[in-house]
Amino acid sequence: MNAPKPKDWIMGIAPYVPGKSSGDDGKKLVKLSANENPLGCSPEATAALNAASSAVDRYPDPGSTRLRAAIAAKFDLDPARIICGTGSDDVLHLAANAFSGPGDEVIYVKYGFAVYDIAARRYGGTPVIADDKDYGTDVDAILAKVNNRTRVVFVANPNNPTGTFSSRAEIARLQTELPEHVLLVLDCAYAEYLVADEDDGALELAETKANVLVTRTFSKIHGLAAERIGWGYASAEIIGAMNRIRLPFNVTTAGQEAALAALAADDFVATSRAHNAKWRQWLSDEMSALGNHGLRVVPSHTNFLLVLFEGKVTAEQVNAALMEKGYAVRWLPGQGLVNGLRMTIGTEEETRGLAKALREILAVSD
Repeated sequence: MNAPKPKDWIMGIAPYVPGKSSGDDGKKLVKLSANENPLGCSPEATAALNAASSAVDRYPDPGSTRLRAAIAAKFDLDPARIICGTGSDDVLHLAANAFSGPGDEVIYVKYGFAVYDIAARRYGGTPVIADDKDYGTDVDAILAKVNNRTRVVFVANPNNPTGTFSSRAEIARLQTELPEHVLLVLDCAYAEYLVADEDDGALELAETKANVLVTRTFSKIHGLAAERIGWGYASAEIIGAMNRIRLPFNVTTAGQEAALAALAADDFVATSRAHNAKWRQWLSDEMSALGNHGLRVVPSHTNFLLVLFEGKVTAEQVNAALMEKGYAVRWLPGQGLVNGLRMTIGTEEETRGLAKALREILAVSD
């Protein structure tokens, strides 16, 4: 019996591979592979989630009305120009679906977020990869790839999986030099980890420019990864097109309530940011001290570090050895990072334990 044949472009997609939480033998690992908040979510979000979890017999608000209003109030935005999704990944896919298809090109940077390639191919578009600048976004390389077939440009800022950051001036220059028919998607999943003077002006661009979409998430600093809640902001025309294809009831009632509470938990966000800054610097210093083993740390503006293994011990070897010692980090050969491991900043205990395990692994290799 012959099964129906899928579209050729669907079979060209490499399935997304999530970060591991257990070893090949099923042993539970310290999970530092998915950039989750080691402090969890705020008590207010937990309470809201629990209170709403019994309301399962009615569909959720299809427009996430109260959540959109709260986001708008928080960031001084127009609620009518906000769209909510099942994580920001959903919003990224909606953008690719609404604005690209067969014969169109979608640009993203080398070492960019894996979802961009999937989103482009899912709707028949052709992915186009722009070269990086020392693991960061190269605006000139992106612009050099633009032609009359380009429909969407994806830029994560800060970037995942490298942690690099592009300045306000560079992001503005990219938008200015892109043709008006190209949608610039600024994926700001890690924006809350930036300090005040690092604001890249993404929301301001989305407020004033007709071809800019900004995406954000509650999965990272807010600690609501399991609930899958993201949002985007753009011109009324862009949001209107995306809403035409957005699945109804796409954010659960409990998720909406938890996100509302998380949005108001400023103290928790500040505590999470401070914890991350402290232990990111500590881990960076520890990794840099191992430079004689060929380790190099890419400067990070996120809640993870990309550590490059440029000596005799490979990232693949270290990844396997860390799992043996009970730690899951992210090795990303599928994204061209054969020599790198992405390490989420965990609790103090987890971060110290990871560094100790790595020192032990490298000592054996001497």
